[in-house]
Amino acid sequence: MGRSGAVLVFCLSITAVLWPSTHPLVAAAFQKGAAINHATGTFDVKLTPQTDDKGDPALSRMTFDKQFHGDLEGTSKGQMLAAGDPKTSGVYVAIEKFNGTLKGRSGTFILHHTGLMTRGAPQLSIEVVPDSGAGQLTGLTGKLIIKIAADGKHSYEFEYTLPETK
Repeated sequence: MGRSGAVLVFCLSITAVLWPSTHPLVAAAFQKGAAINHATGTFDVKLTPQTDDKGDPALSRMTFDKQFHGDLEGTSKGQMLAAGDPKTSGVYVAIEKFNGTLKGRSGTFILHHTGLMTRGAPQLSIEVVPDSGAGQLTGLTGKLIIKIAADGKHSYEFEYTLPETK
């Protein structure tokens, strides 16, 4: 192994030790033959507020339905909890289950969202829940990035690893 290969292994090792939960692709990079893949496309989302007469009005709960287009083709359903003002500072967590195809491979997987807005500066992490892939998506790992255009249209970039089919 050359010097650059050793440096890469060292950096991946340090990253895995220091930030294992925020970098799911690090562990996958060590799997023999695992390649990082990219998927892109758009999605439509419908949010439905859930009312709770006994709940705290500072906390909100919603369900959502998405229709994915592009390299991900299918639907997802999810639930979200949120607090704060989405225009200034706030937080949300969500779990969603995708059902469809990823570049032609069919199955399901679950995504975990954590979003934090601090005085208008957003931080968002959306990751595949470990071992949640089923069907032809068994073994899927990855991280999804959501982009919202000025006109409100949603798109995604998905960086993932998936074992070779046998």
